[in-house]
Amino acid sequence: MSTLHGRENDTVVVEESSTKSEVALREEAIQAFWEEHEVFKQSLETPAGAAPKGDYVFYDGPPFATGTPHYGHILAGTIKDAIPRFWTMRGYRVRRKWGWDCHGLPLENLIEKKLGLANKREIEELGIKNFN
Repeated sequence: MSTLHGRENDTVVVEESSTKSEVALREEAIQAFWEEHEVFKQSLETPAGAAPKGDYVFYDGPPFATGTPHYGHILAGTIKDAIPRFWTMRGYRVRRKWGWDCHGLPLENLIEKKLGLANKREIEELGIKNFN
């Protein structure tokens, strides 16, 4: 407690602690090792420690094509991470290139509302060039 006159009960002294837990220190050491030895890059070049058996293609759209992120995206994000890792460990080359489709979808939806367009036919009548 502080010894300020008449304010002893109002003030709390907070001592900063810079000690990290063993888990945090171990995680930082592992991350440094992975970066130093380019472990992720090597896993792509030689999955499962050998020449790739072939390519595994995992098509994935953008993470939040339906709008603002929410807790429901956590499961999809976990699956989108686990499946490529699984196939990499099985010996397949899995290139990660996320967001291959519909990146503009949320923006297109906003433009449709602003222009008062309800469907594809109305967009085509306006003209794709004008819509873009």
